Amino acid sequence: MNSLLLKKLVSFLNHELSLSEFPRDESANGLQVEGSREVRKIGLAVDACDAVFEKAAEQQVDFLLVHHGLIWGGVKSITGILRKRIKVLIDHNISLYACHLPLDWHPEYGNNVQLLRLLGLRKTGEFGEYHGKRIGYRGHLSREISLNDFKARVDKKLGVQSQAIDFNRKVKNIGIVSGGGWSALHDAEEHDIDTFLTGEPSHSAYTLAEELKINLIFAGHYATETLGVRAAGEMLSRKFSTETVFVDHPTGL
Repeated sequence: MNSLLLKKLVSFLNHELSLSEFPRDESANGLQVEGSREVRKIGLAVDACDAVFEKAAEQQVDFLLVHHGLIWGGVKSITGILRKRIKVLIDHNISLYACHLPLDWHPEYGNNVQLLRLLGLRKTGEFGEYHGKRIGYRGHLSREISLNDFKARVDKKLGVQSQAIDFNRKVKNIGIVSGGGWSALHDAEEHDIDTFLTGEPSHSAYTLAEELKINLIFAGHYATETLGVRAAGEMLSRKFSTETVFVDHPTGL
C-alpha cells in the first residue's frame, strides 16, 4: 500500500481544488483536523459527523476528505458534539480535510459538472451565483423530453426517488446547483432555463418557479453531493496510487 506525506497531500489538494477561488465561503476549507503525518488510506464522505468518523476508523482511513466539514465561521469553543467528533478523529489519528463551495463549482471534479455528465447534458455555461461566483452549470439536451422522462433519468442515475414539480414546460435547457441551491433560480430567467435541478426542496422556490414557469426537480441534498468527493477520490487514486474508499452515510434528504 503506497503512502504519502500529509503535508504534500494537503498542499496538492489546496491547489488542485482551487480553494483560493472562494475566500468568502463560510466553510474553513482545507485541513481542519491534523492526524497522521503519513497517509496510507484516503476516505471520501459528504458529511463530517460521528457516524462517518467511526466508519472511517473501522476501515483504517487516516485521511478523510469531506464536502461538509466541522468548522464554519471559526471556532469559539470545543465542547459538546464538536468535542466528541474531534475526539474520534484524534483517537484514531485521522486527518479531516473539508472542501465546500470549491467542490460544488470545480470544472473537473465538482458536484455540478459531475451531475451534468452523469445525466448526459452538454455544458453550455456557468449558472447560479452564490457569494459573488457562479457555482453551478447549465446543460443542454439534444432534443426536448418530458419532465417525467427526465425525472426517470435522474432517479436511475442517482438511485433516488426525486420530487418533480411540473410548470407546463418540456425539458431541454437545464440549470444545476447541487445541495441547497434553490436561490440559483434567480439566474434562470436570464439564461432561458426551462428546468432547474437541485438537492433539497424549499418553500420559496415553488412560487418563484411558478412565476418563471420553470420545472423543478429536487433530487436530494446528500445524493447530489456524493459525486464531487467520489471524483476527487478517483483523481487522488490515479495521482498517488493510494487506496481510497467512499464512506457512505446517506440521510435520505
